[in-house]
Amino acid sequence: MTEPHTPTTAPGPDPTHEHEQHVDGYGTVRIRPLDPAADAGTVHAWVSEERAAFWGMTGLTRDQVSDVYAHMATLDTHHAHLVTKDGEPVALLQTYEPGADRVGECYEVRPGDIGVHLLLAPAGPAGRHHGWTAALLAVITSYVLLGLGRRRIVVDPDVRNTRAIARFGRQGFAPGPEVVLPEVDLPDVYLPEKHARLAFLTREAAFPAGPA
Repeated sequence: MTEPHTPTTAPGPDPTHEHEQHVDGYGTVRIRPLDPAADAGTVHAWVSEERAAFWGMTGLTRDQVSDVYAHMATLDTHHAHLVTKDGEPVALLQTYEPGADRVGECYEVRPGDIGVHLLLAPAGPAGRHHGWTAALLAVITSYVLLGLGRRRIVVDPDVRNTRAIARFGRQGFAPGPEVVLPEVDLPDVYLPEKHARLAFLTREAAFPAGPA
């Protein structure tokens, strides 16, 4: 979940535009704005699973999940996206301005930074083959750093979420410090204090030979 702040105009290309990319041997990945009403059932099913406990929305009803993302859709600093692969929903992506988020109180925000939260859908009956997640993350990285014209991604997984921390490490993220994200207690959103491990991925590290 992300917390509301006074909206400001986000720099760079419009993050509400759609992005589509075909990856040979993998499929077509599409990133589009989340529809708070139409997509609520899909997202609610994902966030209600125990595996999504670190997302912080277990226990919410479908309508409450819809309300959270309807509120987010009113903000210029936080955006939610549904990611599909060959038409099937595979991930929930949230992007945000670190300077307008509680993570901005925990590190020195640079121009061109963008925050990312990512929730992968549960694997289907056949599971996922080797390299499936890495290929998906590569498309998301391309969208965020190149499509949105940003210089660096920051992620803040819970320190207990070792799978996410390892996943980002394999994707080339440089580990940052452990920080304590402060509690947020507002009329619309409550977020408890969070012990997080920051990690960063620069455009140069993601694309050492330059954009394809």
